[in-house]
Amino acid sequence: MRSGRRQTGRDEQGSRTSDRLAPAWLRSGTRALALAAVGVLALSACGSTTVDDIKVGAGKGWPLAFHDARNSATSPVTGSRALTLSWSRPVGGPLAAPALVGPEGQIVVTTRTPSCAIFSFLMPTGRKRFCNPMGISAIAGGMAVDGTTNIYVGDDGGVTSLNALGQPRWRTPQAGVPISVQFTGDSKVLTVTQLGQVDVLSRQTGNREVSTFQLLGDPDYLKFPDLPRPPDFTGLDDCSTGGPQCPVANVSAVDEKSGRFYATVWRPGQGSADLVALTYDGREIRKDWTATMLAGGSATSPTLSGDGSTLYVGDNDNHLMAVDASNGKTKWVQELGFPIRGSVSVADGLLIPAGDDGHLMALRDKGDAPEIVWERKDLALRGRPVQTAGGTGYTVAPIGDNLTLVTFDTHSGATVDSHELPGAEGTTVGTTIGANGEIVVATRIGELFVFKPGKQ
Repeated sequence: MRSGRRQTGRDEQGSRTSDRLAPAWLRSGTRALALAAVGVLALSACGSTTVDDIKVGAGKGWPLAFHDARNSATSPVTGSRALTLSWSRPVGGPLAAPALVGPEGQIVVTTRTPSCAIFSFLMPTGRKRFCNPMGISAIAGGMAVDGTTNIYVGDDGGVTSLNALGQPRWRTPQAGVPISVQFTGDSKVLTVTQLGQVDVLSRQTGNREVSTFQLLGDPDYLKFPDLPRPPDFTGLDDCSTGGPQCPVANVSAVDEKSGRFYATVWRPGQGSADLVALTYDGREIRKDWTATMLAGGSATSPTLSGDGSTLYVGDNDNHLMAVDASNGKTKWVQELGFPIRGSVSVADGLLIPAGDDGHLMALRDKGDAPEIVWERKDLALRGRPVQTAGGTGYTVAPIGDNLTLVTFDTHSGATVDSHELPGAEGTTVGTTIGANGEIVVATRIGELFVFKPGKQ
């Protein structure tokens, strides 16, 4: 919804939680009063205080779309090979992005319903903790959760931060819909909209830390003084397939040590999309290199290898590519027979592509060429496989008339466990892993299935 209307959410006890910001003058006054109170406390204590920064990063749980800044789609938790269905429930609307899981097990999803666009559920029971209305494009917006379950989510024309109860912390306006929300190495929020606006924001205030960078270039208003600003939702329908109307369709991969991050960009009028490397160094955002290489565009978020030297990305011509992260040179190309969708799961050099049209397979990067380690052509992909510590992976496949969660050995591809998703249809938008090894499967039609680890 637009500013000017107060928006509220309700938990299951009926309590109201505002999800919009107060006016600027009120926020400024509130901030001033808070600072004054802190000052009084500090003086009365006759000493200095320190404030621990809120932790961000991979950790346990699933705080980012593909778990960590590298987009590895891999969890450090040792995956269970003896799952049991804990609960399932409809969200009430469709889903377009994986569920996120905070460090305490709070599940967060975005959707589109008449009353709410962001929902939070408790891992043990599936009980709704809050739901808030947002802009209609929140379903396509990126999202991240930090170490105290503060939530950062994009919707029409901005990024909003909420606390664990769904109460608003701040909102920063942006051009477009932030579909990539990540954390930087210095604990800031890195956002990229589908229209190419890049910002680095303070997690505490939402203030811009450096000047905005435009991946498509700044508009020349002197030459085109009447140039209109495109609607915030422009091109969103093309993002899920990496089509030409969505300039930036994917989640950026971030090297937290160097500050370099990688985005896919399809510039208007070009026949192929680019892979672009940029660096945020605490003072500015700059472009390092551009490689035109993504034939037909890309709906694959780049994945960075563990050592940061190689980038893995797919195009819409069924290719998986390994790219030198230092200069954008292609190391090798592998024809897969299907377009990758979402991400490539990378763990210990083992690459497992995702999608809705292909089959489960694993490759290994041999430096100048890939090696197919194993293939399961009997298991069609219906979403995004993930890997865990202990050589265990999870994927969703159609078996008979049902969608089934398949647990497999990542070294051999062999099935070690399987469970039907009762009543599930179509495909999934993500499989995510909780801090204690819980498995959360989110379907595109809007259902959540949560499995708990059993005795091995």
